[in-house]
Amino acid sequence: MKHSPKFQSGYLHPRYWLTWFGVSVLFLLVQLPYPLLHRLGVWMGRTSMRFMKRRVSIARRNLELCFPLMDEEQLERRIVGNFESLGMGLIETGMAWFWSDSRVKRWFNVNGLHNIQAAQRDGRGALVIGVHFMSLELGGRAMGLCQPMMAMYRPHNNKLMEWVQTKGRMRSNKAMINRRDLRGMVQALKQGEAVWFAPDQDYGPKGSVFAPLFAVPQAATTSGTWMLARMAKPAMVTVVLIRKEDGSGYELVIQPELKDYPIDDEQQAAAYMNRVIEREIMRAPNQYMWLHRRFKTRPAGATSLY
Repeated sequence: MKHSPKFQSGYLHPRYWLTWFGVSVLFLLVQLPYPLLHRLGVWMGRTSMRFMKRRVSIARRNLELCFPLMDEEQLERRIVGNFESLGMGLIETGMAWFWSDSRVKRWFNVNGLHNIQAAQRDGRGALVIGVHFMSLELGGRAMGLCQPMMAMYRPHNNKLMEWVQTKGRMRSNKAMINRRDLRGMVQALKQGEAVWFAPDQDYGPKGSVFAPLFAVPQAATTSGTWMLARMAKPAMVTVVLIRKEDGSGYELVIQPELKDYPIDDEQQAAAYMNRVIEREIMRAPNQYMWLHRRFKTRPAGATSLY
């Protein structure tokens, strides 16, 4: 479990100079007014399509698999919109890490804060179910400003980026828990904490079962949610940050506690959670991370989908 990280002199080593340059540019960039940042992010995302051909093809394939009835024109519009959202995602990461609390608060409103407060009544832990929208970093910051929580994370290979990322995420939250630290997550939940967990990506065959997701009948789905639910008995609440299409800011959407989760059946639990994920994605499908190879893990003997 990570709390506020300490700066180390080793971060000044020449191997990190390029990282320092990139972080500095991002810091300076997000000092611009938000309306300008919004236009810049959209432009950056569209431009990136020229250089990210592989990711464009992955996004297209994911959308074809999930929405086989979508016509070609709508599919192409969604891909372009997705990359516009990717450009904004980079900007929003800088906003999440470097903006002051007061500036972040000016640009989002909350719908349903009472839902997580009700779920945690009497000291009960809450498993905060999130999905990988491009605005993910900013969503964590916004939620932390409403109610500080802990979050699952994957350690960064670059030690300086790990420090910058953790320092940014800790500006409004309590601690970061390594996604492999199941015991740490269970302990936090049992102590009444809110812990953010995203079960929507392909984490490989280990610890996963296959369940339907959109039109894909067998999507590798992490059993982590089911294990946490069985071991810690938390309330389960979905939280997502939606970017408003008109560029006027964001809405943090907190749904009522999930009911009737099939805690005694791993397979049904995975199918249940994928239905929840589908619902959240469809709030803003252009803003979801379709660039991830969501269906790379296949059942034994099945051909690759990519």
